[in-house]
Amino acid sequence: MRRWIFAVSLAGMLVLVGCSRSATEEPASSENLTSAPDPTEDETSGIKVIENVGPNKDKTISVRIVDENDPAMPGRVPTKVRGIYISGMMAGNTDAFMRILDSAAGTEINTVVIDLKDDEGRITCSIDTPVVNEIEACRPYISDIEELIASLKERGLYVIARVVAFRDPYLAEKKPEWSLHVADGSLYRDRQGMAWVDPYRREVWDYLVEVGTAAKEVGFDEVQFDYIRFSTEGTMRDVVFDEEVTAGRSKTDVITEFVKYAYECLASQGLFVSADVFGTIIGSEIDANAVGQIYTEMAKHLDYICPMLYPSHYSSGNFGIENPDTEPYNTVYAALEKSRTELETAAAADEAAADPSDTITVRRQAVVRPWLQDFTASYLGEGKYIEYGPEEVAAQIRAVKDAGYDEWMLWSAANRYHFGGVAVK
Repeated sequence: MRRWIFAVSLAGMLVLVGCSRSATEEPASSENLTSAPDPTEDETSGIKVIENVGPNKDKTISVRIVDENDPAMPGRVPTKVRGIYISGMMAGNTDAFMRILDSAAGTEINTVVIDLKDDEGRITCSIDTPVVNEIEACRPYISDIEELIASLKERGLYVIARVVAFRDPYLAEKKPEWSLHVADGSLYRDRQGMAWVDPYRREVWDYLVEVGTAAKEVGFDEVQFDYIRFSTEGTMRDVVFDEEVTAGRSKTDVITEFVKYAYECLASQGLFVSADVFGTIIGSEIDANAVGQIYTEMAKHLDYICPMLYPSHYSSGNFGIENPDTEPYNTVYAALEKSRTELETAAAADEAAADPSDTITVRRQAVVRPWLQDFTASYLGEGKYIEYGPEEVAAQIRAVKDAGYDEWMLWSAANRYHFGGVAVK
């Protein structure tokens, strides 16, 4: 299989070439940002200089670019995503879905991320592929996926298929031989009763690629893998792995291998490929090893890496913030600064270790496209959360831009969005 390799600037700007924490300054309050100058850009000899960025609008970033309108891979035209998540059930309710889109009209929203393979392992529309048919995985909330996607594209929307990967209770029940087990031979289940398939199993990889290929066939522009990890629960210690299958590989080894495999299979078909990751893995070896996600390694094999930077997901004291959920701007900005530091450090190490005589291989990093919070985390308890509405959404988006990034997505499991916090076009 032909492998296509891209390069991406460390500031999150897309660069397409060739083929084959912490923050150093205390973020300013939102009140202090309104009078600062807007970011400006200048291009000279393949270098884009962006001035007036950062929380105090006093930083300048230089990034290497090429012609963003001439991608190296035929059929792959990048979109600077500003998106929302839509569940399969909502996507199948045409009137309700269109009301959401009508509410977003006139804002920066240009993308929808729709469940294709949902959290229960069900395919949300009718597709005709071998394993999907064998296990009868389709639960078609969406009656005509091709017609729906065509209508979304008529609105000028970029359409991403969300594919939940290794937490798949439906496949686990139908194919127990592909699944995680405990010592008595029964299926491993998390605290929600959800069974997980085994990330070490190549059969599972091929099933996910099968679903991703179907996404291309029905018209999706991109496949975004979620739950591309191991369960985080302590009960994972009870799982008995087959040594013949693990073959000495660690959790992080196998997750990175899968990402590389899926990318090669799907990008070669013209799809963009992305993956959601925990924001807390960035710079944390303990968290990374627990779930199998090494941020900088995964970023080498994706077009987009999507850290979930929900302020509610950070514990007290992260980034020196007592209750991160109550400070959405500062939390997201600090997380992206940490992301930048990790990626820059990794890129520099790779460059230093590179063979000087190798003039063909192009080292790359995925564009950072974070998930932002558009829900209220009341479960955190009094004093540890705030109500999220337009102001909190706007603060997070401003943090993304001030950190020098272009792209973001809003998450609301209930699909209730505060578009008043999103800028107009």
